[in-house]
Amino acid sequence: GPGSGPGERVGPAPGPGDGPGGPGAGQRPEEAQTGRQRLLKGVWPPRLTRAQLIVALLLFGLGLGLAIQVRSTNENSVLRGARQEDLVRILDELDSRTQRLQDEKRRLENQRTELENSSDQAEEARKQTLQKEQQLGVLAGTVAAQGPGITITIDDSRGSVESDMLLDTVQELRAAGAEAIQIGKVRVVAGTYFADSGGAIQIDGQKVTQPYVVKVIGKPEDLEPALNIPGGVVQSLEKEQATVSVRREKKIVVDALRSAKRPDYARSSSR
Repeated sequence: GPGSGPGERVGPAPGPGDGPGGPGAGQRPEEAQTGRQRLLKGVWPPRLTRAQLIVALLLFGLGLGLAIQVRSTNENSVLRGARQEDLVRILDELDSRTQRLQDEKRRLENQRTELENSSDQAEEARKQTLQKEQQLGVLAGTVAAQGPGITITIDDSRGSVESDMLLDTVQELRAAGAEAIQIGKVRVVAGTYFADSGGAIQIDGQKVTQPYVVKVIGKPEDLEPALNIPGGVVQSLEKEQATVSVRREKKIVVDALRSAKRPDYARSSSR
């Protein structure tokens, strides 16, 4: 162009970033970030969408359900390893308990019907009251009782049987439908307690001696299988080197009595 000498070329004007130091020499330090820093800046802090949050909650619920299922499976491992005849016996016991509850329901419904339809409701109520008194007396241990049941004899020559094992025996018998229980000369009722004292067992403060003889009134077909289930009372006692025998009998007499204690504060709320 004008003013240019021979052989001279006119190039573009220098840009703002050109100059000493090359391109980008004028950038600030905070703008010159590495690829790792830009990646971290893009993923943190996390930006969750609603869809991602819902998926996370569903995955958490699924994991919690699997954990509960695994725990339930582990708890049922005892029954899973039981023999077929033991499982059949357990099912029979459950069926028997269901049948007892249904019989009790029918009995109460019949009593209600009799009260509603009786021509002399006062006399019928009095008769039922006397029957209820006898039943409560058996449960409270204030009257003697007799009926079919079983006799359990526990011979503990090594002295390894403790009070809690007898308590477990009583609890298992009650769950199987025992209506009256006597250990030695002690009547077992709702408030009965067991304790160890100097190598001996005390029931309600009375010392019981070996062999421990337990007389139980109830349905023998329910009581005996309840003691012989896998991991039940008989196996637990035999692990302690005790000898246990269970005998069914048509007539059991429970004649140890408890004195009727009058409550100091509780009064009937019926009007």
